[in-house]
Amino acid sequence: MKEFLLQHFSRKEYFKASAPEIIDGEEWGDGFAVKFGNPRTAILAHLDSIGFMTRYGRQIVKVGGPFCENGYKIRAVLPQRQDFLDYELEHTEQNELYYKGEPELPRGTYLTFSPDFIETEEYVQCCYMDNRLGVWNALKVAEQLKDGLLVFTCWEEHGAGHAEFAARKMYEDYGIRQALISDITWVTDGVHAGGGVAISIRDSGIPRRRYVDSIIALAESSGIPYQLEVESAGGSDGQSLQRTPYPIDWCFIGAPEEHVHSPFEKVHKADIESMWKLYAFLMEKL
Repeated sequence: MKEFLLQHFSRKEYFKASAPEIIDGEEWGDGFAVKFGNPRTAILAHLDSIGFMTRYGRQIVKVGGPFCENGYKIRAVLPQRQDFLDYELEHTEQNELYYKGEPELPRGTYLTFSPDFIETEEYVQCCYMDNRLGVWNALKVAEQLKDGLLVFTCWEEHGAGHAEFAARKMYEDYGIRQALISDITWVTDGVHAGGGVAISIRDSGIPRRRYVDSIIALAESSGIPYQLEVESAGGSDGQSLQRTPYPIDWCFIGAPEEHVHSPFEKVHKADIESMWKLYAFLMEKL
């Protein structure tokens, strides 16, 4: 993901308003940042995926929180061979996980869901809409971004840590005190597919209400479709920012998806469109 994105940002013809300045280095690990102009606000989008890791024999353990059912197609990542192999997931009644197929894999091999991209007139469906769409949203906004900082993080799906490091860089190097979390949320009884991007008032974390209210007011003035989300569970890089000693306000804004953390994550195209349009509006106005 990092290599793909660095190549994308090296192509200056994609960016119309301001030239991207890549901020990278050994301390950034598998993440990095991109500066445009004089940033006031940061967009955070995580690059990592949920999945699995081989244990002993053919047993596998979860990385993050994938939804598991018998017969799901999973893919082993073999960086040493620049290749991958497809297997089948076995989920036992004892809640143990195994992979079925040949050859047997070395301990510590990562597996992800095998992609099967489906596009209809209204929807896109595939594994890892969370958070490939959040990353795509940042790239789309960057095309016309004059001032802003894009931060691409790791580990959000399984423990966090990278956003905390990024918070120090954001605040100490650029004086940034406000952030938007470009991630994907859930379709629920109160947040509906096709109803517009969701602005989260809270999930398991509670951002500062004054900041969230200012974003809601701007969204209302924009005329862009949006929904308000209030949940008691779920988390993001926003909570990671909140755990730091830096006074950085944050708000999660993302399109809702069905079949969360499964191979069949599904998002309405109208919600994707309202997501990038609202981000572009907010990055100009905040």
